Amino acid sequence: MGSAKDIRVAPIRAADARAHVRKYHYSGKVVNNSCLHLGVFLNGRLEGVMQYGPSLDKRKICALVENTPWHGFIELNRMAFSDRLPRNSESRAMAIAHRLIRKTYPHIEWIVSFADASQCGDGAIYRASGFVLTGIKQNTQVWRHPSGMVISRTAMTNLGDNGALKQRRELSARFGIDVTNLSGASMKPYAEMGFSPVTGFQLRYIYFLNPAARERLTVPILPFSKIAEMGATMYRGERTRPKQATPGTTSEAAGQNRPGRSNSQPEAI
Repeated sequence: MGSAKDIRVAPIRAADARAHVRKYHYSGKVVNNSCLHLGVFLNGRLEGVMQYGPSLDKRKICALVENTPWHGFIELNRMAFSDRLPRNSESRAMAIAHRLIRKTYPHIEWIVSFADASQCGDGAIYRASGFVLTGIKQNTQVWRHPSGMVISRTAMTNLGDNGALKQRRELSARFGIDVTNLSGASMKPYAEMGFSPVTGFQLRYIYFLNPAARERLTVPILPFSKIAEMGATMYRGERTRPKQATPGTTSEAAGQNRPGRSNSQPEAI
């Protein structure tokens, strides 16, 4: 299998990235506004994908770091790796991606991403890769139907999201409740369909490509111990953590949440 040093990270086509995400990400869904697609290769074979793009609620997220230009940050909104990648591949791939973004897009000062501790994990990869924790909130963004169907509150109430519009049309046809033009924050029509928030937490992480931008952070940096204190711990979709795994270590992060990573969509933290 080799080691993490054997992986190669390079830009790939959007179509290839989306196909990989649909296959390996725990949600099986892509983020339609992703605009930077990085592939992770081992022995010439695509085994991982990282997708970056603007946040859905860009104005709110931009305000997390004072005086950030409109295009001064980006969101890591999908990270999907196969089990064939060696140990520590996630953190190494992310480090390479950070160097690439810093060199190619010097106007981008920081990266934001979200860990879904209601379905997947609490973000050990981020902690092992130098991100800081800036938010922990009980989940109100991911909703599940008794049939198992999962939707994102942010996407369902964002009329500009074409992918969500398609899903709203499908929901309207299936349940007989028209939600195609739903806007604002109301989830009442979805509750009437039988959807309810998934129990758990959403965590927000930030990585500073420009270290000086950290001084402009407008929210507190939380200690990683806060995750356990709030009962937000999750590992591979389970709320218990292996005894040998210490939160935030590379050894724990190496295998967490494969196949797929916990990213994007929940932005109301």
